[in-house]
Amino acid sequence: MSVKSLAAKVFAKRIVKKTNKWIQNPLETQEKVFQQLIKTASNTKFGLDHNFATIKTHVDFVNNVPVRDYEALKNYIEKVVDGEENIVWPGKPLYFAKTSGTTSGAKYIPITSVSIKYQVEASRNAILTYIHETGKADFVDGKMIFLQGSPEMQEKNGIKLGRLSGISAHYVPNYLQKNRMPSWETNCIEDWDTKVNEIVKETVNENMTVIAGIPSWVQMYFEKLNSKTDKKIGELFKNFQLFIYGGVNYEPYRAKFENLIGKKVDSIELFPASEGFFAYQNSQKEKGMLLLLNSGIFYEFIKADDFFNENAKRITLKDVKLHVNYVMIISTNAGLWGYNLGDTVQFISLSPFKIIVSGRIKHFISAFGEHVIAKEVEQAMQSAIEATGARVNEFSVAPQINPIGEELPYHEWFIEFEKEPADMKKFILTLDKSLQQQNSYYFDLLDGKILQTLKVTKIEVGGFREYMKSIGKLGGQNKVQRLSNDRKVADGLNAFQIK
Repeated sequence: MSVKSLAAKVFAKRIVKKTNKWIQNPLETQEKVFQQLIKTASNTKFGLDHNFATIKTHVDFVNNVPVRDYEALKNYIEKVVDGEENIVWPGKPLYFAKTSGTTSGAKYIPITSVSIKYQVEASRNAILTYIHETGKADFVDGKMIFLQGSPEMQEKNGIKLGRLSGISAHYVPNYLQKNRMPSWETNCIEDWDTKVNEIVKETVNENMTVIAGIPSWVQMYFEKLNSKTDKKIGELFKNFQLFIYGGVNYEPYRAKFENLIGKKVDSIELFPASEGFFAYQNSQKEKGMLLLLNSGIFYEFIKADDFFNENAKRITLKDVKLHVNYVMIISTNAGLWGYNLGDTVQFISLSPFKIIVSGRIKHFISAFGEHVIAKEVEQAMQSAIEATGARVNEFSVAPQINPIGEELPYHEWFIEFEKEPADMKKFILTLDKSLQQQNSYYFDLLDGKILQTLKVTKIEVGGFREYMKSIGKLGGQNKVQRLSNDRKVADGLNAFQIK
């Protein structure tokens, strides 16, 4: 065992011990975070406008601070972008994470010196927790790659501006600098195809032990390696041990990945965003991610079914229930207050508090009142893959409200197969049955002859990648929209369907 791997084990033990302290006192930990956030920001413009000096309890907070998304908070953020100080947090932020918005165009998410510290610590602690649980630490001596956006920065009124993954690249600790791949020059390439080709050249002969990124883009990297060498990834990188991912559910990709790799490897799921790092998988034996309660983020939750109702109830951790779909609302040490992140989560454990990401509050299908969410279609896809041996590269689902002729409406699944099922009928029926079992509204609509059984539209290999390229969202932190309540994504994918 090397000195570095031995040191990693010692450090891991210390971090897990520290984490366990707040895990055992979750409500007290969140109350302390809440009080500290309010106190720190009480003299900011936002704090003065919302009477922070009078806020003592969560009820006070609810009465003074409404739930807002980025568009509703934009008038404050714009002042920060213009260079004003003490607007949503004392002083100025250290960075803006620039992301693509929906109705607002570009979004500028503030990142402060304290919030980036917690982001970096969470990434580190996820790996250290894995080391402590499994005893595996040899991978720290190999090469590691994090497929991410360019680390190059711009500047706006004295504040550095970049993508979150690019900002994070500046915080790789010194003891891992020699292990990090690819080179800085390659990491700065903007064109994703060119970048991945260069990454392949740089890594093909290296001892890669850890690979991280959004599954769809890591898959692209693996396919290019396979094409270049005609070898499975596990044969090419014999010490490849750990896959770290976030952003999407890995399960629909798992069969394809294991085929590309040629063996099973451990994986760690993360839940990071520009707005904060919220959770990570803390056990290889259990599902779900540990909600990070001591990272300068105060959490509230609203039932997804009630979210669009006026005066929907906002609750804290003490009132959450298992397996309920909640919209997660955050207040952070970067100055986001009562902020609707847009993600929905479900608790799968209350001791400790562990979550799964179930989807996006804006990404669902309820064209007929079924309110199908991402978690349900992903589980249905996993069931169909397991039942038929199919392998799927990517998929997206949309309603077909106005079918041709006298047909009943249906859900249309756009699927790019890496390996088609031998029995397509069985695949479709398994998909449909699984969705009915999970969603009683969907079952009732089929039973009542309002909908017909779903239909599959096959997309050519590489079609989803070309679609993402066509809308300017190839690579990096961009993800295929899994669910739509309209035909916008569907219409874009039609150009790539197999006739």
